[in-house]
Amino acid sequence: MPVMHFLIRWPDGVEANCYSPSTVVSEFFAAGQRYAVDDFVARSREALHIGSERVREKYGFACSAALDQLARIEDDARRFHDAHEAQVTVLALD
Repeated sequence: MPVMHFLIRWPDGVEANCYSPSTVVSEFFAAGQRYAVDDFVARSREALHIGSERVREKYGFACSAALDQLARIEDDARRFHDAHEAQVTVLALD
């Protein structure tokens, strides 16, 4: 399966290189776009679950790396729970 990474910048300026087991993430994000933190998490959740299911269909098991990545995104997003205007920037998709 084609792996895809997406580089993001959290509202506090911290950058993270995120992993997806599938190119499906490109259907949810665009480089240069900003997303409200809650929207970013919801999009990540859907994209990474789809990617994990694609791995399951092909190999017979879910992609634990995608689920680990989602857990990191959800954990990092908690820092901005009270920052309602905070946005995540998608810097690159590759």
